[in-house]
Amino acid sequence: MASVAYGPESIVLVLAAAGAHGMGFTLPVTLAIAALLAVLVASYRQVIAAFPDGGGSYAVARRHLGRRTSLVAAASLILDYVLNVAVSVTAGVAALTSAFPELYGERVWICLGVLVLVTAVNLRGVVDSAKAFLVPTAVFVGSILAMVAVGLFRDGPVSTASAAGHASALGEGATAVGALLLLKAFAAGCSALTGVEAVANAVPSFRAPAARRAQRTEVALGALLGVMLIGLSVLIGRFHLQPVEGVTVLAQLADASFGHNLAFYVVQFATMVLLALAANTSFGGLPVLMSLLARDNHLPHFFALKADRQVHRHGVVWLALVSGVLLVLSGGDTNTLVPLFAIGVFVGFTICQVGMVRHWYGERPGGWRTKAALNGFGALLTGVSAVVVTATKFTEGAWLIVLALPLIVLAFEKIHRAYAQIGERLELGRVPQPPHRAHSLVVVPVSGLSRLTCQALTAARSLGDEVLAVTVTHPTAEDLPATEALRRDWELWKPGVELIELSSDTRSLGRPVSRYVRELARAHPGAQVTVLIPETEPAHLWQRMLQNQRGSVVAHAVRRDTDAVICRLRFRITADAR
Repeated sequence: MASVAYGPESIVLVLAAAGAHGMGFTLPVTLAIAALLAVLVASYRQVIAAFPDGGGSYAVARRHLGRRTSLVAAASLILDYVLNVAVSVTAGVAALTSAFPELYGERVWICLGVLVLVTAVNLRGVVDSAKAFLVPTAVFVGSILAMVAVGLFRDGPVSTASAAGHASALGEGATAVGALLLLKAFAAGCSALTGVEAVANAVPSFRAPAARRAQRTEVALGALLGVMLIGLSVLIGRFHLQPVEGVTVLAQLADASFGHNLAFYVVQFATMVLLALAANTSFGGLPVLMSLLARDNHLPHFFALKADRQVHRHGVVWLALVSGVLLVLSGGDTNTLVPLFAIGVFVGFTICQVGMVRHWYGERPGGWRTKAALNGFGALLTGVSAVVVTATKFTEGAWLIVLALPLIVLAFEKIHRAYAQIGERLELGRVPQPPHRAHSLVVVPVSGLSRLTCQALTAARSLGDEVLAVTVTHPTAEDLPATEALRRDWELWKPGVELIELSSDTRSLGRPVSRYVRELARAHPGAQVTVLIPETEPAHLWQRMLQNQRGSVVAHAVRRDTDAVICRLRFRITADAR
């Protein structure tokens, strides 16, 4: 829905190069985009029905076009989901600064604040976030439709208060409108279509019956989006608007339709809120896509994990961090990001439609020829659009997307090979040899006598056949008294465990222990060596920075230098301990 705030403006900014004559082609270009939108909506209704588990073009390509093609689709979707967040947030803040120009200098910080807010809402769960976004969505759609209705029937002078004092971006004295300019305008306006696939990607997020609800949502999305795009384009021609720096086209249309009054500010505020929250499309779809990629061993497996609120928390946080970087690098400017936006998604559109043709040809249900023809026509249109968008936007930053796509696919392949090697070493899918008992040695690092030392040795004697306590000593005059005191106290305590002193001239702690563990493993081939590290856990979080971190140092050294099992024994200190 929110893409109507920057889709028409992208068209106008391109056509403005041809002056007032070029602006007259805003409606024809918008009608071409609306026709493509209708084809995409019809096609993705079929995708939702055929793939109710979500995944969109990735799931379709995975089944019908092979693994490599599916990775290209997934890479394109990842890029566009990230760019959707950045574009939506920057466009929302642009709506705010159009109403309050004094905030323009702080737009980057406002963008980051909005991103943090949207991320926090999504971490509470997709269902909760959808409920939170319902009211601003209804207000936005209602205000845009009201603006179109009022603007179409309004008579009298047009208010230009919002654009006063701003420089015009209209070309001077240019009248020629060639095919290349129209193609560039079409490519720019296609940024309004980048959310069409999001419903198909996130079908599992819907309540049952999920597929039917998702199909209805897809149709509602397409119908409302088409009506608003065409209506706004008609108003642009009726009011003879021109792009100006620092004020969005939507703000000018609201000013011209309602006047510079309360209704104008309602439209701007609703636009700002919904554009900021339109990033929810990515937060709802990308974590699901990343979980599918993780399930197929193309991304780290933690992306497939869900938190307590059934949220793919790692995907949400990763998306927020990358989007934040884009916001900072772009300076909060929407027009810097929009040229990068539509390329990847049209690649995904094309792959998805080709895969659906293969799907219908293989399944051959009733009416499959009509369905295949629809998807084939959609593949032709989106394929041509992908070429047009890439060619016309290449020098404006599209080359970054062309470069990033293969790099992401290579990363997928490398992660997949790494998981394959791990699986081979673990002999996954094979029946392992029967387990057998091995001699067990447990090494317990100690630095003094305490209740913690007693619990550690008790646990160690329960775990292993042989327990060895080790302490690291330093042959210096200041450390000798402490070493002698520990040796004396150990002899008096007589725990039944030998205390082994490891001398270190460099006052290091981890290396002497790891070196001893390596020697122990060589001396007892086939034995299982375990290093049990006793640690205290304070009652309050702030007290943890009072700890000396000796256990972490030893654990890191042993993990780095040996194959021993590391067991960290926590001794909890409760607040009411006496």
